[in-house]
Amino acid sequence: MVAQAVSLHPDFSPGKQPGISGFGRRWRMTLTGKRVVITGGGAGIGAALAARFRQEGATVLTADLKNADVTCDVSHEDQLVSLITQAGEIDLFVSNAGIGIPGGAEVPDEGWERIWRINTMAHIWAARHLLPVWLERGHGYFLNTVSAAGLLMQIGSAPYSVTKHAALAFSEWLSVTYHDRGIRVSALCPQGVKTDMLKDAAEQGSGFLLQGAIEPEYLAEVTVAALAAEQFLILPHPEVAKYMQNRGTDHERWLRGMRKMQAQWPQA
Repeated sequence: MVAQAVSLHPDFSPGKQPGISGFGRRWRMTLTGKRVVITGGGAGIGAALAARFRQEGATVLTADLKNADVTCDVSHEDQLVSLITQAGEIDLFVSNAGIGIPGGAEVPDEGWERIWRINTMAHIWAARHLLPVWLERGHGYFLNTVSAAGLLMQIGSAPYSVTKHAALAFSEWLSVTYHDRGIRVSALCPQGVKTDMLKDAAEQGSGFLLQGAIEPEYLAEVTVAALAAEQFLILPHPEVAKYMQNRGTDHERWLRGMRKMQAQWPQA
């Protein structure tokens, strides 16, 4: 479930606290005054997050292939490095860019490679170049857009399912490994969001995603509250928590249910 919004002051709380090894003050995530970079920030979820974060008083730099502050193709590590260098000091890095490809094992290697680089490697490259600086200063925050497909699966797209599962696994690893050294990680895991990407997916046969789809602005509101609480899993669709529980307690039953959904949407 999504945590309710909490009020956190944009300062350092005195005293030794867990979370910052070797530091006597606790850095907290409030967006006021923070420097934020958002990939995939030209439209959809990224644009909604940028607008909402600016309302909270953050300085936001958006990056995308178009309609953003900086042009950046996250499928190329050198362009991500350039973005990070250009941004200077970063408090929150939102690794939001992503793509979807329908199909399964028949998808050509070139398609698998591209979606792997964008949906998974971009998170890894960002961490590779931000962690040394953040660990030295004792704080930093990764917000990785993963999708509920990373917790469950995506009917009709093996590449999307696989890369989103990998993105979630890497996000969990970051949180486990670096939390006690001041690094915070959140994984944003919505189902359908009313964006151009969802429209394209529906036209390719994944119309089931339109059921219960939410507005990007609502997602952004939920995300602000979850960041304030430093919550790892951000579930704009709360029912996903129940789906996760079902999957974990009776995997065979969950698989049967997913097969039924597949049968209802054979074109997906």
